[in-house]
Amino acid sequence: MLVVNRFSVDDADAVTFREQVTRAHDLLAACPGYVDGTLGRNIDEPSTWLLMTRWASVGSYRRALSSYDVKVEAVGVLARAIDEPSAYEPVSARGELNRDLPRRLD
Repeated sequence: MLVVNRFSVDDADAVTFREQVTRAHDLLAACPGYVDGTLGRNIDEPSTWLLMTRWASVGSYRRALSSYDVKVEAVGVLARAIDEPSAYEPVSARGELNRDLPRRLD
């Protein structure tokens, strides 16, 4: 499963934000079920940042958000994300598309 968090960051806050979101990413990466992730900054609108992470399951992502270290050190910066849907299921060329149904938290 993919998690895409976008952030709107003033240029004056960019250095501090980069440090904070990098730390948040490091904490998430230490959690069970983390697969990989990256931090990016938009080419055309440098005030828009992205934290994309990939997880073994939606449950592993949600458990990561509930971990003590993430709650204490990362939730503050993650809460700055633009309020929009952020969890995605990968879609293959021929696979069945997801449906609007509750998911298991494996």
